[in-house]
Amino acid sequence: MSDTLKWVEQIRSDLTPLEEKVLDHNYLKALEEGRLQRDQLKVFVGQQHHIISSDLRSIALILARQGMLPSRRFLMIVLQGEAAALDALHAFAGTLGLGVSDLEVLEPLPAAHAYCAFVAWLALYGSDAELAGAFLINFPAWGANCGRMRKALREKYDVAPSALVFFDLFSNMPSFEQEALGIIQDALDRGLPARLVHRAARMLQSYELMFWDAMASAAGVPLDRGK
Repeated sequence: MSDTLKWVEQIRSDLTPLEEKVLDHNYLKALEEGRLQRDQLKVFVGQQHHIISSDLRSIALILARQGMLPSRRFLMIVLQGEAAALDALHAFAGTLGLGVSDLEVLEPLPAAHAYCAFVAWLALYGSDAELAGAFLINFPAWGANCGRMRKALREKYDVAPSALVFFDLFSNMPSFEQEALGIIQDALDRGLPARLVHRAARMLQSYELMFWDAMASAAGVPLDRGK
């Protein structure tokens, strides 16, 4: 096991309590139990529309900043994935009676929008390694929650599989660990302090939890974490 992988595993270990709060969120439990109304899902769709639209601009920005560094291919894949996710999100929004123009006028919730604001900060002021490391830690938790949402929406809300592609894209996302490790190692070799990658991962996963807290608050679901 390389030193970089060992170090990333340490980050994962350090952030396990935070990840567990994301994965054990009461919003998901409420959805799985069918306690949310379909109209309440509009908040989730509207916030994701703003988040992904922002992330697309952020990834394009860091691509322009990083030039021809080894991370370019990885960032291009992420950019294409975000574009596909936005199209799929709009398909799901259609089942709730929302068009793109409706999504544009839905107001961002500060606690939900913090995630993409930090991605934008990384794109402007951070490095490709900080972004790749943060995504490496965050995406598995987000993907797992998307998988649970997809199952609940199909079984409890009778949403057609063709409208659930957004959740499929994230829950079935291929691993990009080797690419991320290479990007991190390259940046460390260039002199990037390792603590910055750890910080970026901690911050982004914290904003992930804030997103789910915002969804729960909007739906009237108590957090009741007890820890």
